[in-house]
Amino acid sequence: MTTTAMILAAGRGERLRPLTDHTPKPLIEVGGKPLIEHHLEYLATAGIQRVVINLAHLGEQIRAHLGNGERWGLTIEYSVEGEQAEDALETAGGIRQALDRLGERFLLVNGDVLSDIDYAALANRRLCADCLFHLVLVDNPPHNPDGDFPLDDTGQLGSEPTAGLTYSGIGLFQANLFKDLPQGRRALGPVLRAAIANGLGCGHHHRGEWLDVGTPERLAEADRRLRHHSGDQ
Repeated sequence: MTTTAMILAAGRGERLRPLTDHTPKPLIEVGGKPLIEHHLEYLATAGIQRVVINLAHLGEQIRAHLGNGERWGLTIEYSVEGEQAEDALETAGGIRQALDRLGERFLLVNGDVLSDIDYAALANRRLCADCLFHLVLVDNPPHNPDGDFPLDDTGQLGSEPTAGLTYSGIGLFQANLFKDLPQGRRALGPVLRAAIANGLGCGHHHRGEWLDVGTPERLAEADRRLRHHSGDQ
């Protein structure tokens, strides 16, 4: 079983301004608690033991709020990319910097999504032969109507977005995908597409709940859904 996860939390949250001018996006409240706390609770329930969180924009607020993770029965470590939003290394660059802390296999979770994806099942998943990662894909939301990756009946991913599904921001990764990348700012998409072109990527279609909370409107919708589920209406 995979017992380490990385939560991506270094972004500026530009679409959520002015909320994120003084509060980092992971600490914005949704459903009565900071967004990142929902992730920590889900991961702890799934049996994850260690969480690495990358930091840049207002990152010290995140560290001060979460501490070492003992409140959730977790060990939290931090990968500091800088103090300013422009210091953030993007997804692949952030993973590369933190790679020595992540072990051979790790879960990756975008800090600005909420879902009912089964983290325990994902952590226990056996990767397809030759695959270096397994992506959780979802139905295409209105803001990404063309999707990101096609998925065939065997679970193999294609690199062209035609008739594709949307990458949820959650996946299971082998460290080998990133170990030869140079350090520095680097997006994840090109890394994934290059690997998929060589038959190294697989995934599955999650048909349950999922929401990208990157805008004020979607943040409000996430808050409504969580309060509805908890009975706090």
